[in-house]
Amino acid sequence: MGKTLTIGVLALQGAFQKHIDTIKLCGEQAIPVRTHEELDSVQGLIIPGGESTTIGKLLARYNLDKKIIEATGRGMPIFGTCAGLILLAKEIVGSDQHRLGLLDVTVLRNAFGRQVDSFEVDLDIEALGKPPFRAIFIRAPYVEKANPGVEVLARCNEKIVFVKQKNLLGAAFHPELTTDTRIHEYFIRMVQESQQ
Repeated sequence: MGKTLTIGVLALQGAFQKHIDTIKLCGEQAIPVRTHEELDSVQGLIIPGGESTTIGKLLARYNLDKKIIEATGRGMPIFGTCAGLILLAKEIVGSDQHRLGLLDVTVLRNAFGRQVDSFEVDLDIEALGKPPFRAIFIRAPYVEKANPGVEVLARCNEKIVFVKQKNLLGAAFHPELTTDTRIHEYFIRMVQESQQ
């Protein structure tokens, strides 16, 4: 048995608790991350859904953005879901909001419509195998352009909704809101590999 990992979930704003619950369900430790010290104590970080503009401002206010960028450069895996995907993106269509700018993609915010347009759909994700993953989209973005070096893991209606670039993972949907833990397990494997 390997050493238990500690996965951080950014907890400045947004829906972080479900990610913590899911990571624990997968057998690893999970903690909310709000400070530099907490970030230094984790081996991987999830940036959850929420208000990407607000989270971006708080990242800058607490100087966590620079710490996350440094940690990513050292190989720490980062997983952004929904707003987290927007914050990871290098480019955001029609927006100059604060972002981490790590993932070499262009995203479109609220691309599938407003809150009332939220939906669920089965996604075929080859990296997860069968059965399809039931994905929940809430005011979701999608990736309008993925540059070379970015692996497209899933599409929804031809739109790119799940990507990977080295130690970065981004999903337009909310895997933490389902009982299917395969995407969190996939991220945990990325974290395990980064420790070897």
